[in-house]
Amino acid sequence: MRIGELARRTGVSERSLRYYETQGLLTADRTPGGHRDYPDWAVDRVIRIQEFYAAGLCSSKIAELLPCVRDADGGPSEIATPRLVGDLTLERDRIDRKISELLRSRDVLDDVIATAEGRVARDGRADR
Repeated sequence: MRIGELARRTGVSERSLRYYETQGLLTADRTPGGHRDYPDWAVDRVIRIQEFYAAGLCSSKIAELLPCVRDADGGPSEIATPRLVGDLTLERDRIDRKISELLRSRDVLDDVIATAEGRVARDGRADR
């Protein structure tokens, strides 16, 4: 498929897809006319790349991780190195910390909303 179709099917801009190529995250064959020609599995690969970016991983870490993940189902392959496992464990811990921070922020927002609506906040304080 051409780059425009891959962009449409994944919701990712053509510019981002070209960037993924420069970072070694995505590959495409070239037609005789020089156009990119992506295989069908590229859709799953781009979605996986987006998930890793959303989790806060940088492109170099994603490039290390992608060979360890099957494109079709996102399941793990058996080629992860102990170093990569250690790095990814640190990333997971960072994500867990971020989730905790976000949950605390949501709780504060819930209290502000409850107060603004004249309800009792989670801490039991009566609202005005």
